[in-house]
Amino acid sequence: MDGMSFSEFGSVLIMQGFNGLSYFSVLLLMALGLAIIFGQMGVINMAHGEFLTIGAYTTYLLSVLSSTYAPWFESYYFIAAIIVGFGVAFVIGYLVEWLMIRHLYKRPLDSLLATWGLSLIMQQTFRSTFGPKEVSATLPAWLMGSYSPKEGLDIPLNGLFVMALTLALTSAVAAIMFYSRWGLRVRATTQNRAMAGAVGIDTAKIDRLTFALGCGIAGVAGAAFTTIGSTGPTSGSLYIVDTFLVVVFGGAQSLLGTIASAFSIAQTNSTLEFFMTGSIAKVITLATIIGILLLRPEGLFRLRVRK
Repeated sequence: MDGMSFSEFGSVLIMQGFNGLSYFSVLLLMALGLAIIFGQMGVINMAHGEFLTIGAYTTYLLSVLSSTYAPWFESYYFIAAIIVGFGVAFVIGYLVEWLMIRHLYKRPLDSLLATWGLSLIMQQTFRSTFGPKEVSATLPAWLMGSYSPKEGLDIPLNGLFVMALTLALTSAVAAIMFYSRWGLRVRATTQNRAMAGAVGIDTAKIDRLTFALGCGIAGVAGAAFTTIGSTGPTSGSLYIVDTFLVVVFGGAQSLLGTIASAFSIAQTNSTLEFFMTGSIAKVITLATIIGILLLRPEGLFRLRVRK
């Protein structure tokens, strides 16, 4: 920081903060899906990161197909990739729940080991299909470049788009969970599964659709991920630890807690990485989270229900 003026230092901090917002956006999309699955079903899904990879590879494939066979579609393919990525991850998540997860409810250790094995199988499938090397989608022209509100401060347009996408999807999830009939059934099942079944709610169907929705949101996170990084067979697994931290730290059944936790972790990491190495920054962030959880083991926000 020697030789750097106060104004330049402030601009760097702002840009680091914005980088943190980009990371926050992807992390929040990942955590939203995992919080829905873990909070609703109590399933520790170690393969959740691979559904991000599904969305990322879907975006890459659409990028290649549009540039090769439909150049006129290159400016629009990314919007289609978000929708298709959600759909592909949703369908695969639905099948995974039906074929495997539904047999492992109330067996947390078995579900953890089974989904960990599934993640390894999916990684090898990606490696066999796309190769071990990382690939990158070609972004449309309207996602390239940056916005400069003042001299020395450049904000990437792709980061702005990812934040807007995250805001829209988070709002949609909140609206579905708190203002729709299906959301009411989900919350009833979360709070008292036996009573929800007694009043006619098909809890098995709720579980299946909830798991699929969480996986679909991770697919959208994968599409967003392609704007800030390249995609490889293990790209999703790099996010899984931070995603679990977000869910546990924020409170597994709290949407507001998930948002606050993702923002806190992303901004802390991004700011500390400016002053020290990435590894030390993650250690300090993790130690801080552990300290807070020792004082507040239920997380930042706790869902209060009648017993």
